[in-house]
Amino acid sequence: MYGLHGKIRAQAGQRDKLLALFLNDETTLNSMEGCYLYLISTAVDDPDAIWITEVWRSQADHQASLNNEAVRALITTARPLIADMTDRSEFTPLGGKGLAEILDTPS
Repeated sequence: MYGLHGKIRAQAGQRDKLLALFLNDETTLNSMEGCYLYLISTAVDDPDAIWITEVWRSQADHQASLNNEAVRALITTARPLIADMTDRSEFTPLGGKGLAEILDTPS
């Protein structure tokens, strides 16, 4: 498995617009092959920040998602609303509450 966790800072005052783009794109997110979790959160200490946590079957599945036309369109639309992307971490998920249930669910 492969995981990513990162912080996206929206342009000042644009976080809600950026959140709407990510949250309203459920069809794309739900159809991503190999994506087990795509969690979008707000930062309590920064009114312009969004945290995104992703868990994928493999790094290759994540990389392939970046070539999906719908994902590319979302990135193009979101880019002007993004001030910067920081605090990016890659990790290897091992298990825990939530993940085990996701992995046990038949496709």
